[in-house]
Amino acid sequence: MPHLPVYMDNHATTCVDPRVVDAMLPFFSERFGNAGSVSHVFGDRAREAVDTARESIARCLGAQPREIVFTSGATESNNLAIKGMAERGRRRGNHLVSASTEHRAVLDPMDRLCRRGFEATFLTVVPGGNDRAGILDPQQVADSLRDDTILVSVMLANNEIGAIQPLAEIAEVCHRRGVPIHCDATQAVGKIPVDVSRFDIDLMSFSAHKIYGPKGVGALLVRRRSPPLRLQSQIDGGGQEGGLRSGTLNVPGIVGFARALELCLDELPNETVRLRGLRDRLNAGLHAALDGVSINGPSPALEGLRLPGNLNLSFAGVDGEALMMSMKNLAVSSGSACTAADPEPSHVLRALGLNDDLTRASLRFGLGRFNTSEEVDFAVQAVSESVKRLRKLAG
Repeated sequence: MPHLPVYMDNHATTCVDPRVVDAMLPFFSERFGNAGSVSHVFGDRAREAVDTARESIARCLGAQPREIVFTSGATESNNLAIKGMAERGRRRGNHLVSASTEHRAVLDPMDRLCRRGFEATFLTVVPGGNDRAGILDPQQVADSLRDDTILVSVMLANNEIGAIQPLAEIAEVCHRRGVPIHCDATQAVGKIPVDVSRFDIDLMSFSAHKIYGPKGVGALLVRRRSPPLRLQSQIDGGGQEGGLRSGTLNVPGIVGFARALELCLDELPNETVRLRGLRDRLNAGLHAALDGVSINGPSPALEGLRLPGNLNLSFAGVDGEALMMSMKNLAVSSGSACTAADPEPSHVLRALGLNDDLTRASLRFGLGRFNTSEEVDFAVQAVSESVKRLRKLAG
């Protein structure tokens, strides 16, 4: 019997790895200086730690240190990328392109820009019932581009259904037309290989708390291009981060961010195999125990199309919220944590063509570093017993 409660919501956030905590602790006490202080050793030490972390993160992603802009998290990074590019690029055009399955931290900034006179095209993905469900066709992106398109934003890995997009092909389509591409890679960095040179993207958002690092720190990668990418800052103040993001740097968080990413990459080959095995065990167990179970997103059998630790299932005849509430010792979700207060069914599952009943009957399982096979077996038992009980009550 595993230790209860069992946590399987690692797409929402992750436990900070103790090795990350150890790296951060000195910067709360004896090395507590402000990295912006230039007149004494406390500031020098803090600044050196930030520089070292910046170099490490860049090296992990195939980037240059000066391309890393630290933020409070991926939501801020997305806003800086999308609004910043739109506001500086309006003289060239006012058209934006994205996908209907993007995170709200991309869709909502675009909606706000549309209320200010911009135009946006939201592309469809391969519908449910297909092994490639949730995948965006690069040709669709090509067909959507116009002479006044100033930015395309496509996430690398979906936060609900784990779909991994063909980002290199999409970036190539964009660059043939001279259109910059932004990528929300929050769920991908640290979980699959991410090399920005191979993907050839222009802007990329990611965050520490999805990879066993601290909350409250993220980054926007801004590639050095010729001509250079121009962004309008969204937070004004001290001019930190090359003038793109004012505010005192979160030194402990930045140090933890770098250590977390280093650990992810060191352990990535073995962890990928382990998580895929746990996910497949969970999927097989639930399908064996229950009828009326369907998978949402790409087929787990097609390697490279789905995050190793992601599983999203619909349980016909059961309300997902009621199902979650009935399992007090299992932490899962019915969609993105950032939209948990929204009573509307998941826009991602709707984009796959699911009806409201099946959308509301869905659960997202996010397996992570600290999950075990015993916990997977517990989850199979807990979910199957609850589904059977709720179906019986529904008559």
